[in-house]
Amino acid sequence: MIGETPFRLAVALVALAAPVLAQSPPEAETRFSTGVMHLREGRVDLALEELKRAAKDDPKNPYFLKGLGLAHAAKADALKTSRGSADAAAGHWREAIACFRKALELNPYYVDVHNDLAAALIGSGDREGGKKEFLAAFSDPTNPTPEISARNLGAAYLEERNYADAISWFRTSLNRNRKYPDPYLGIADALVTSGRVDEAVAQLEAGVAEVPDDPALLLALGQALFKAGRFGEARVRLEEAVRKDPAGPSGRAAADQLKALPK
Repeated sequence: MIGETPFRLAVALVALAAPVLAQSPPEAETRFSTGVMHLREGRVDLALEELKRAAKDDPKNPYFLKGLGLAHAAKADALKTSRGSADAAAGHWREAIACFRKALELNPYYVDVHNDLAAALIGSGDREGGKKEFLAAFSDPTNPTPEISARNLGAAYLEERNYADAISWFRTSLNRNRKYPDPYLGIADALVTSGRVDEAVAQLEAGVAEVPDDPALLLALGQALFKAGRFGEARVRLEEAVRKDPAGPSGRAAADQLKALPK
């Protein structure tokens, strides 16, 4: 695939900073804040430790439970590539699912948790259950970011090689927010995998026109142009990606791709 459009956990850590429904003990709030910081910075084990303590101190706080669920999901995701860790990963997925379901029980209007629950269900192997939760999030009229739910549905179908439904959901995401880069990447992935490279180029060009400073879109467009044999145009876009993101993943990938271009 030309772009990184894997299924991703709907980790909106900013939402974890939302005010709690009721005042929690100060120690619990401190542990929660510390756990969120660890989670943001990739220290998953430390995040789990702090968030478990916060949730124990205030087991009826849905924000604490969401945070703990995200930490369990991050741990499960990290374990899935480790040999002999399948059982441990499955246990963390179960814990994540339980946390998200409890958070929704405590606050049915916490719509973003449907995205988190969906991601955890898919991670655990329950793909149909996960897609059902993404659809529930997308259909909820109070959802502030339906484009993310639609994008995640598209990514789930893309993983299943159901390209028609994937493209349909990615387009639905774009209809909600044309400035959101991920659906352009998703559509392009589906089109390239289906052998429709020229259509992928056109889609990515539309994405770059809408979000010209996004290095991932520039990288994907450069890669698609390379596949189409349009090497001069590919070089221009890849060099743009390097300039926009010199030390980041898109810039580094673009620099590597430039080495493969004909002189």
